[in-house]
Amino acid sequence: MTFSIVARHGNAYGVAVASKFLSVGALVPAAESGTGALASQAWANVAYRPQGMAMLRTGTSPADTVAALLAADDGRAHRQLGVVGPESAESWTGEECLPWAGGVAGPDYAIQGNILTGPEVVRDMADAWLASAELPLAERLVAALAAGDAAGGDSRGRQSAALYVVDPGRGVGGWGDTSHDLRVDDHADPVGELRRLLALHEILHGTPDPATLLPLDGELATEVTALLAGLGYQDLDTWAGVENLEGRLVAAHIDPLVLGHLRTAAAG
Repeated sequence: MTFSIVARHGNAYGVAVASKFLSVGALVPAAESGTGALASQAWANVAYRPQGMAMLRTGTSPADTVAALLAADDGRAHRQLGVVGPESAESWTGEECLPWAGGVAGPDYAIQGNILTGPEVVRDMADAWLASAELPLAERLVAALAAGDAAGGDSRGRQSAALYVVDPGRGVGGWGDTSHDLRVDDHADPVGELRRLLALHEILHGTPDPATLLPLDGELATEVTALLAGLGYQDLDTWAGVENLEGRLVAAHIDPLVLGHLRTAAAG
């Protein structure tokens, strides 16, 4: 009833998942900075998450982690599991998972799904992952999930999706390692909504690219001052704080994303 990708990109680990199931993000993904990530699905055994992470933390390989979890579980024939560690990945599908069910793994990713429209779902997800190496992990994961959704996804329909990413020191505001924890619990187009939330997350919590910053002088400074006045603000700092954009402020410059947000707010 679910399709997911578990992956590593540099020092970051993450999981993206979608399903015709309420709040799939509450049950499937787990990840820990410097350790690895996993997805437990099908007839999900939620104990796999803490147990699997504990094994990965000790240096156990994804293959041995999967083997150990399954060996202790009488319901393993109904389970599906994807695990990624620092050097390898493993995907496993129990023989009694409802069809179509299966998965594929590479050195840095594991993709798996059950009750899918067909094998093209995991195939297209793998293709999207391999074709997007230049993107940050969160974007790669959602791109792969979207490819699976476009290929048919869950044969029963759509309901929820989630993205969970850990990256050392990249938590919101620099606190912790959880860079993304986005969930769409009940939606007609959950993967599309997840993509929208990811774009919003980048605006609100991303950091400015120095190469794109615009000098805040001349005609641009005049425009910004006028836009702020129209919204009832005397300075950019105050408005940005209200809009949760203070992390994108740079002295004597303006981030194009902040400028676009300001123009949209003034127009609306």
